Amino acid sequence: MSWRVRPATGADLPALLDLARLTGGGFTNLPADADALAARLALSDASFARAEDAPDDELYILLLEQTLTGRIGGCGMVFSRIGARWPFYSYKIGVLSQTSAHLGRTFALPFLNLVTDHDGASEVGGLFLHPDLRTGGLGKLLARSRYLFVAQHRARFADTMLAELRGVLDDDGHSPFWDALGAKFFGMSFPEADAFNAVHGSQFIADLMPKHPVYTALLPDAARAVIGQPHASGRGALAMLQAEGFHYDNYVDIFDGGPTVTARTDQLRTVRESRSAGVTRLCTTGPTPQGNAFTPARLAAGRLGEFRAWIGHRAIEGEGNVALPAREALSLGLGIGDAVRHVAI
Repeated sequence: MSWRVRPATGADLPALLDLARLTGGGFTNLPADADALAARLALSDASFARAEDAPDDELYILLLEQTLTGRIGGCGMVFSRIGARWPFYSYKIGVLSQTSAHLGRTFALPFLNLVTDHDGASEVGGLFLHPDLRTGGLGKLLARSRYLFVAQHRARFADTMLAELRGVLDDDGHSPFWDALGAKFFGMSFPEADAFNAVHGSQFIADLMPKHPVYTALLPDAARAVIGQPHASGRGALAMLQAEGFHYDNYVDIFDGGPTVTARTDQLRTVRESRSAGVTRLCTTGPTPQGNAFTPARLAAGRLGEFRAWIGHRAIEGEGNVALPAREALSLGLGIGDAVRHVAI
């Protein structure tokens, strides 16, 4: 077990800032701004320390760490309840059909409607993996660890989970969607608006964005082509989200037009299939004395600030019990009687 996922702390600010500088922009949850990241880490610390279980306005930041060196290779985030401090805005794509009897033609006119339909939902986001580590399954470990954390602390999260994916940007970091729409009302470039939102939140959208629907036929071809499309680097993330149970339902990000996907929290694959079990045996070799084979699994242990997740092995020893390889268990400080959550790879 060379990598594990653990909660971030304030001491991780330099490493998190290094990751943020690699994103290339458009990552609202991971701004390359030391003060903004420090504020996020402080909120995360307070969230892990909070005793109450009902979702309020928490942010949980998880980091991928190499166990031997302490290297930070990626991050992922879970927001317990969005729309708590300010509304969570999306564009909902609708279609207006109109028919002319004289022309004998029917026109379907797609439009964008500014909505706050997802206020109160939970969100997974901020998923970023160092470019050097995008092979070998570390991205899946980091992504699915968020769902193991949700399953481990289910009462802290809403019944609906969403994820936003970064939209299409050009080589200069500009968004065709923003340039065609948002820039007309805010007088700032996409990088400027993205940076402002990352630091100050989206209230300025409510202040300045027109509330009337926008017909997409009025937008340039370049803007229409990217509506609901993820950034090239986010296609793998979208595939992982879909495999977990998320689906696209015509909601897009108000800044870059990237897709927003949603799922019922209890129907997420990892939440639905993972099980909590007690460790009843540590084995130096396999199989177990009962003949149960060790199989690869994603595992997690600990609550809140003590949470950690990893790829390892477990042998199911009956209802609610598992055996672990002794070396893996000892490296994580686990022993007989401890609880782990496990799910198949």
